[in-house]
Amino acid sequence: MLSPSNEHTKSNYSLLYIEDKDEVRAKYLYYFKQNYEKVYEAPNAKKALEIYKLYKPRIIICDINLPDINGLEILKIIRQHDHQTRIIMLTAYSDTPKLLNAVKLKLTDYLVKPVSRESLKKALQVAHFEIETYEVTSKKRLLFKENYYWDYLSKSLYHHNNEIILTPNERKLLQLFCDHINITISYDEMIEDIWINYEENKYNAIKILLKNLRKKLPFETIKNIYGEGYRLNIS
Repeated sequence: MLSPSNEHTKSNYSLLYIEDKDEVRAKYLYYFKQNYEKVYEAPNAKKALEIYKLYKPRIIICDINLPDINGLEILKIIRQHDHQTRIIMLTAYSDTPKLLNAVKLKLTDYLVKPVSRESLKKALQVAHFEIETYEVTSKKRLLFKENYYWDYLSKSLYHHNNEIILTPNERKLLQLFCDHINITISYDEMIEDIWINYEENKYNAIKILLKNLRKKLPFETIKNIYGEGYRLNIS
């Protein structure tokens, strides 16, 4: 699935690779770019978090030792609200305490460097399987910016524990986004979820519904992905 070839179809999953050593990063980036349409790179935690917030990559491969913030700390920040992105941790040594902390972050894999292409390939295959098979979200609350949050149990939107009144269709639409974190949703998919009988004339209705819902949330909580649709932005 990940063997380089001119005939090989690249994965459309986006990937972020975090590694501070330029020569090591360049070596692996060559491999990743042969197999993924969208590949982002970061030499440190600050840049990695900027890229994560902007692009929400589906897969993150992170070295545990970085110059500014430990790789585990980056992943703790991400896991505060994102349990869907698949994460592969790389380390230069096998450290049991660090390994135990990493396990708590629900990693796809933990690889000891130097990492062989075969072991990396297998870890990425597992990441693909997890993306395609599981949707992982908080069972109770999903936190947004500015102290807004979605309550999964009551299917309600709150700001500082005060409920924001939603219409039934606004509620259904927000639930759709909250159930598909990091996934871009098209107008067609929104229409099919909101209305049982799909009709082309629902395009104006879904645009108005989306516009009204976005007004009730912090700025760009539901973000437009040009030419593709909209995606929940909870960073």
